[in-house]
Amino acid sequence: MEHRPAGPAESARANRSWWDAEAPSYQREHGDFLGDVDLLWCPEGVREAEARLLGDVQGRDVLEVGCGAAQGARWLVTAGARVTAFDVSAGQLAEARRLDRRSGVTVPRLVQADAQSLPFRDAVFDVVASAFGAIPFVADSAGTMRELARVLRPGGRLVFSVTHPVRWVFPDDPGPAGLTVQQSYFDRTPYVEVDADGRAVYVEHHRTLGDRVRDLVGAGFVLRDVIEPEWPPGHAREWGQWSPLRGHLLPGSMLVVADLTR
Repeated sequence: MEHRPAGPAESARANRSWWDAEAPSYQREHGDFLGDVDLLWCPEGVREAEARLLGDVQGRDVLEVGCGAAQGARWLVTAGARVTAFDVSAGQLAEARRLDRRSGVTVPRLVQADAQSLPFRDAVFDVVASAFGAIPFVADSAGTMRELARVLRPGGRLVFSVTHPVRWVFPDDPGPAGLTVQQSYFDRTPYVEVDADGRAVYVEHHRTLGDRVRDLVGAGFVLRDVIEPEWPPGHAREWGQWSPLRGHLLPGSMLVVADLTR
């Protein structure tokens, strides 16, 4: 791995290939926690069924951004929403159709797309939801917020979750080594994994808390809430860099709730 620049096209290409290859194993590893029909916001276990961050979605047009295997979209279908879901990865969308068959709940509209350039008309959705989907992986964060604002109707709601920005300073390690500051919080240089030929195969982009707020406000959103989930008592599951050790000391996830004002 390395920290180096990675633009929109390179980031999208790398992450599409990575998720195409990793989708089946990712679902095998985390599927029991994700569920087949459930909107899980973060590894701390916050679920929309209890949190109700989206509000009442019955009869509303909802877009899930970076849907993965569409577990969240499937839950939205059962809640009465008219759901469209998209992901950059054909591999993830294939997993979504597999889970449609297994669960008996079908997402009516699954689309392959890049969040930086959405293939939807203006003002066609009431709600946009993204649980660790797309937003951490795009190079153009501000442009992505503008795209989400474009497809939302006035007064529409956006809720998304990402890795908490403070985690950027620590190594990606769930153990004691992951509690030692390694780099500057203000360094936005992307995290890039490369193959033997130096080609990017995975890219993740850091934005500070201030960056996230500016991107939202610049796109016309009003920030309603920022949620930093605490690690739940008795929750022993490790998931990548998330662990009880780290979770009891510092936030791992950030959930953002915003409404469109224009």
